[in-house]
Amino acid sequence: MRLAIVNAHVIDPANQTDDIGNLYIDAGRIVALGRAPEGFQADHEIDANGLLLCPGLIDLSARPREPGLEHKATIASETRAAATQGITTLCCPPDTHPIIDTPAVARLIRQRAELAGHARILPLGALTQSLQNLQLSEMAALKAAGCPAVQSTQPITNTAILRNAMLYAATHDLTVFLPPYDHYLSHEGSAHEGAIATRLGLPGIPEAAETAAVARDIALAEQTGARIHFARLSTAHAVRMVARARFDGIRVSADVAIANLFFTDMDVEDYDATYHVSPPLRTQNDRNGLRDGIAQGAISAICSDHQPHDDDAKLAPFSATEIGMSSMELLLPLTLRLVDEGVLSRSDAIARLTSGPAAVLGQDIGNLSIGKLADLCLIDPDEVWTFRREHMLSSGNNAPCHDWEFRGRVKLTLLAGQPVYNTLEPALTGNTL
Repeated sequence: MRLAIVNAHVIDPANQTDDIGNLYIDAGRIVALGRAPEGFQADHEIDANGLLLCPGLIDLSARPREPGLEHKATIASETRAAATQGITTLCCPPDTHPIIDTPAVARLIRQRAELAGHARILPLGALTQSLQNLQLSEMAALKAAGCPAVQSTQPITNTAILRNAMLYAATHDLTVFLPPYDHYLSHEGSAHEGAIATRLGLPGIPEAAETAAVARDIALAEQTGARIHFARLSTAHAVRMVARARFDGIRVSADVAIANLFFTDMDVEDYDATYHVSPPLRTQNDRNGLRDGIAQGAISAICSDHQPHDDDAKLAPFSATEIGMSSMELLLPLTLRLVDEGVLSRSDAIARLTSGPAAVLGQDIGNLSIGKLADLCLIDPDEVWTFRREHMLSSGNNAPCHDWEFRGRVKLTLLAGQPVYNTLEPALTGNTL
C-alpha cells in the first residue's frame, strides 16, 4: 500500500524535525519526506492539517502478563490497548512465567505479538538464570533471539555477580536494566518512608534504598564500561547522581514511570491500593526533581510501567496488595499534560517517548528516517476527552486518573505502514483506510 500523509505538523526529535510537512510510505517503509518521490501515486492520502505526526511511541516497561498470567491480561489485549495510544513498540520485562532466560521464550513472546498484529514487543532478557541472581544467563543467545537488553528485576545483592554480569553484557553491547533500590532497605516496605507512612502505619522505604543502589551501580559501570540503565527512578537525589555520572562520561541512563511524575505519597492517604507501586510514590520535592530531570535530559525516557491486575489483586490491605498500575493508556495523555503544565516542550515530550527510549535500547527505531519501517502515529493535539476506566482496552482497570480531562488524542497508529488503530473522520482522508 502506498500512503501519503500531507500537511501534518511533523515532530521527529531524532532528526530534529519540528515543522509542517508531508510523509510518503510504500511497502511499509518511509520513502520520502517533504516532496513525493518521482512517479509516486498514493493509494490513500490523509490530509493531516492540524494533526501532529510523530514516530510510533516506545514504552520501556509494560507487562502484557503473557505467558503465565493470562487471567490478568494477554499480549493481544495489551498490544491492542497500546495501539490506541500510538505505542508501536513495548518492552516486556523478563519476569514472565516462564522467565525470559532462554531464546525459546523470547521468540515465543515476539511471535505472539506478531500474530496479534497490534504492536511490536521487544522482550528483555533475564540478566541471570531464572532471575535468581546466582548464575549469568546466556546473553549472547538472548540477543540473537531478539532481546535488545538484559534486566534484573530484583536487586543483585552479590556485588561480584553484578560486576561479572556487567562485564559479560558489555562484551555483547547489551544495555543492562537495573532496579534502583537496595534489597535490604526496601523489601519489607510498601510506601515512601516519611510522615504519611508513619501516620498510616505502613512500612516505609527510605530514600537511601535508591541512592545507595544507584551509587554502587554507577561505580561498577564506570569500572566495567557497561551501558547501564536505571529502570524507574523515584528520588530527586538519584536524578542528580545520574546527571553527574552522565556528565562524567559514564554510560548510564534512566527512565521514570509516568505515575511518579504526577502522584506523591499523599495519594496513598486513603489506603488506595491503586497507588501501591514500586518504586513507591515519594514526596512532592522528589516529584519536582524527577520533572526537572526529564526537562534537563538527565532522565532519557518516560515509561508506563504498565502492570494490569485482576480485581482481587487490589482488594487486600494496602501492603498485602499486588504492586503496580494499569497505566499504558495514560502514558501519552499524562505526558502531553506535562506540556500543558510547562514542564516540557512538545518536541521534548515526544523525544522522551521515542528517540530517548530508542537510545537506551541501542536500537535504530523511534524516528521517521527514510528507509525505516513506517511506525508512526497521528495525534489531534486539541481534542479534549475524559479518561474512564470502563472505556479502557487493557484487561486491567487498576488505573488512576478516573474522570480526568485530557487534551490531545491519538487518531491513527501505523505499524510497518499498516493501520492498527484508526479513528480519522472520512473527511480527513482522501480514501478511507
